[in-house]
Amino acid sequence: MESAIASRRPKRADARRNFDALLKAARDAFAENGAHASLEDIARRSGVSIATLYRNFPTREALVEEVHREEVEALCRAVAGLDDLAPWDALVAWLRRFVEYIGTKLAFADALNRATDSFQACRKAMRDAGRPLLDRAQRAGAARPEPSIDDILRLFSGISTVEYVDNAQRERVFGLALAGLRAP
Repeated sequence: MESAIASRRPKRADARRNFDALLKAARDAFAENGAHASLEDIARRSGVSIATLYRNFPTREALVEEVHREEVEALCRAVAGLDDLAPWDALVAWLRRFVEYIGTKLAFADALNRATDSFQACRKAMRDAGRPLLDRAQRAGAARPEPSIDDILRLFSGISTVEYVDNAQRERVFGLALAGLRAP
């Protein structure tokens, strides 16, 4: 699958391995410590030098942006595995994956520059990935006809950013949002 979101992934195999190791380490570090996780710690976790980190990502913002881009790309790729599901089930499965993405994004959301072309391309890619699922569910009469994909993504983003008492409460709120989306 060709990505609609430009990546800076190197072409040489050894450089790609370092790049991927840095992204995995950054994703883990951001999840644990937020966007201000130590770059030295990220380099150490990835098994590369700090110079290699800076060669790949000259700024913290560049690293955060690439981690975000990779998360969005994975979310968009997830659509391909939902073709065999019923329209409503496919939409719900993707929305669950979207909520997981939001949880990951929260760790570094404050460091994302929302004005960049990359961030805007990521937003468009998510809408473009989810729109066919919503359209299919709406055509099948499983989802309400009124909401747009932008409405749905904003709704689920909002419920994903709230702190819950426990996972049971999170699931109830998710279920309530789905009930509001489901056609009567």
